[in-house]
Amino acid sequence: MNIAAGVNESFAQLSNYLIYSAMAVYTLAFLAHIAEWLFGSRSKVARTSAALAASAAGAACATPAVKVTQHGGGTALLDRPQVVVRSTSDDRGATDGIGAAGTDEQGELYGRIAISLTVLAFLLHLGGVLFRALSVGRAPWGNMYEFSTAFGVVAVGTYLMLLSLGKKVRWIGLFLVGAVLLDLGLAVTVLYAASDQLVPALHSYWLWIHVSCAMISGAMFLLGALATLLYLWRDRYEIKAAAGRSSGALASMMERLPAASTLDKFAYRANAAIFPLWTFTIIAGSIWAEAAWGHYWQWDPTETWSFITWVVYACYLHARATAGWKGRKAAYISLAGFGCFLFNYFCINIFVVGMHSYAGV
Repeated sequence: MNIAAGVNESFAQLSNYLIYSAMAVYTLAFLAHIAEWLFGSRSKVARTSAALAASAAGAACATPAVKVTQHGGGTALLDRPQVVVRSTSDDRGATDGIGAAGTDEQGELYGRIAISLTVLAFLLHLGGVLFRALSVGRAPWGNMYEFSTAFGVVAVGTYLMLLSLGKKVRWIGLFLVGAVLLDLGLAVTVLYAASDQLVPALHSYWLWIHVSCAMISGAMFLLGALATLLYLWRDRYEIKAAAGRSSGALASMMERLPAASTLDKFAYRANAAIFPLWTFTIIAGSIWAEAAWGHYWQWDPTETWSFITWVVYACYLHARATAGWKGRKAAYISLAGFGCFLFNYFCINIFVVGMHSYAGV
């Protein structure tokens, strides 16, 4: 065991091996999810949604019947025909979705294989993060590489926890695993930093509090953003289906997603649940800044964009409470908020010089 400058090199190497192993297994899980989507039959929710869409389209095209009522005085009254209006995403197929989980044996098999591989990859991933922490005896998120690897663990761990609680969220597995693979790919190539001790300003218990809160918030924002993108995709498909238009080659994939209202509800709940923690993250960062630099707020680029992210998500939550801004308009605001989060993390930390620059690559 080689120990130099307070770093356990054996643990550091083991951490790297575990991260690469996790990436390999995540890749297999990604392929299994693709097989589930390609070869599994349509889910019960998808079939129900398709039937509702077809029914709505048929009703909208039907000629309304005119009912004649003869009253005692010999006067004939025409009853007003009922008007069928296309439902919005708020009331279209409002049900919990099981996503791509096929009702046939083949689709279910691929889905179970994908989940099993995701669990294995998560354990390897978690081991890599833990051994990185043991190699230096501190929180394993002192730079962008460590933050990215720990971020992926939190995102996948949250997804698996929801599954273990009986939540039907397998539909997001393909997209989440793909996002985590991209995150780890950037971490081990562009963002990689050798295991080392921190600069003096980061030696604080606030590293455990502030950065961990930011990491958990970002992971939930990722889940919300993925659900929002799928909502926009599925909602467009439902509009076309209700109008009797073809959705092209991706129609089969669209039919495996839950209803648009279910995706929209999941995205809102994820963003709304984590917004208070993001608020606390900014407050904790300000307290730490006062202890480290003597000022609570100095409009450092990272501080500024954290606040901008907070403002955008606050606008999203307000838009959801305003009748005229529900649905797609609010979804675009949500994606803008996550875009601000990513811009702050990647562009500001890497390309802009500020007081947080030492936490970069």
